Amino acid sequence: MCGIVGYIGDKQAQDVLIEGLSRLEYRGYDSAGIATIENNVIRVEKKKGRLKNLEDVLAKEALTGRTGIGHTRWATHGVPSDENAHPHYSVNKEIAVVHNGIIENYMVLKEELKAQGHVFVSETDTEVIAHLINENYTGDIVETVQKVMKKLKGSYALGILCAKEPEKIVAVRKDSPLIVGLGDGENFIASDIPAILNFTREVYLLDNGEIAVLTKDDIQILNINGEAIKKEIFVVDWNPGAAEKGGYDHFMMKEMVEQPKAMMEALLSRCCENSESFGELKLNAAMMENINRIQIVACGTAFHAGMVGKYYFEKFARISVETEAASEYRYKNPIVDENTLLIVISQSGETADTLAAIRLAKECGAWVLAVTNVVGSSIAREADDVIYTNAGPEIAVASTKAYVTQIGCMMLLAAYMGRLNGKLKEADSTRIFRNLMMTPGLIEKVLDTKETIKAFADKNYRINDLFYIGRGLDLYTCMEGSLKLKEISYIHSESYAAGELKHGPLALIEEGTIVIAVCTQENVFEKMLSNIKEVKARGAHVLAIVQEAHRDIASEVDEVWVIPEMDDDITAIPTIVYLQLLAYYLAVARGCDVDKPKNLAKSVTVE
Repeated sequence: MCGIVGYIGDKQAQDVLIEGLSRLEYRGYDSAGIATIENNVIRVEKKKGRLKNLEDVLAKEALTGRTGIGHTRWATHGVPSDENAHPHYSVNKEIAVVHNGIIENYMVLKEELKAQGHVFVSETDTEVIAHLINENYTGDIVETVQKVMKKLKGSYALGILCAKEPEKIVAVRKDSPLIVGLGDGENFIASDIPAILNFTREVYLLDNGEIAVLTKDDIQILNINGEAIKKEIFVVDWNPGAAEKGGYDHFMMKEMVEQPKAMMEALLSRCCENSESFGELKLNAAMMENINRIQIVACGTAFHAGMVGKYYFEKFARISVETEAASEYRYKNPIVDENTLLIVISQSGETADTLAAIRLAKECGAWVLAVTNVVGSSIAREADDVIYTNAGPEIAVASTKAYVTQIGCMMLLAAYMGRLNGKLKEADSTRIFRNLMMTPGLIEKVLDTKETIKAFADKNYRINDLFYIGRGLDLYTCMEGSLKLKEISYIHSESYAAGELKHGPLALIEEGTIVIAVCTQENVFEKMLSNIKEVKARGAHVLAIVQEAHRDIASEVDEVWVIPEMDDDITAIPTIVYLQLLAYYLAVARGCDVDKPKNLAKSVTVE
């Protein structure tokens, strides 16, 4: 979950590294550091806290080397501190390492190195790598790294400098993302494309076990045995401005405002004569005949999209679906075989737990279909089939446009599979597609109510607890809304199936407790009204979200937010935008750092 950047060329490395790190802070921001080689000496500067702290230090005394590596950290081993920040030195300061991932056997290696006289200054697993490379150095840094890789257990993306070989950067990838950027007289490494997009659009996507050896004029890709590998160049096709704030105070607001465009991009790429089309999929009707089980696996926000997907698959394709958090999936001995379709959802395409689920399912013979936003990501490459959501880059930690596009793609995929297995009529499929094509405009209408939502937040931001209730599709919207609120405002919130209130949660309702009742599903509207009366009778302050036809619910609640009339199946898309905006404005009113919430990072590449 940390961010790595590296540069070798004729420019001052410090400037390139700092710019790259500024674009990777969404991957971790409890400390930052850089190392450069100057006159065959590695110099390191690193500071606890945000990148600005490091920049302030470097403004007083710059690192002037033309080869360097940088890192922005999300803590796994050791508290945030200057000592635990990356890069980490070897004992003689001839090796410097930046690392994303977790070395599982670091304690064993550390004890062995201590017995050989090595002294450690941090609590991290990463420092062990620097000492291990130093201890095993043969005079050839590439040969040494190959040897050390065979000793490491766990996940890692590494950027390595060696003072004795100052014209090289060595990069290694195992289960953590790493790319290599190709320039003219300069080359780069990075955890993610935004870090180097201002410098190059041509990259190599490293696979597991691959080693990249960079000089300013050349790049070699090797396997763990030192054999050369021929890689295809991947050309990034989005504009650098897509990863900029564009005048907004926060990336999250920019990305919420981009949701109508993102939805249109997701839908148009699937459009064929007013119906859904998935011509890129290898999965076909003959294969579907043998599928007797669908499992949807994901984490966090993507998991909520998966729950919405389950609803659509069971309604449109009449297929029984299991949903599972990826972090639980492979530890519960799942029932999975060659008749299983595993659908995984991940914004980044690098989520460690989801990758592990893919590998387990494929070992058991399952067919894996991935829904992701990032072309060329690990999940996209390891799945048998992939659907790209086309949401564009998402920088804020709290996912917004990725979520709505995931829902759109899941709804289309469910309709497509319903047609494949004959359970959905073509006319119904066309209706579903046309309804989805309305959603960009529906999102716009919710975005137009920002001032109303802000006013509610400004009036209520001092609250400590908030509850969401809903039924059917609305329950999944409540779950995602509650997650958004926790992520960025640090307000305790819970989501409940409204019918379960009387089985325990009502005990938590007291005078003035805010309850958000999402009531967009016509078939359970009267039931929701009864549940609202239950919490009102106990003193709750109720905000209801309803379709236009039920605006008169105002007489039963304290405040109403309205979405236009629409088919119940698509209400999850505009409704969540209300809850995204509410979380945002509450966070702003409380003075929270919206784009960089405490203890969280965007791309979860460790278990």
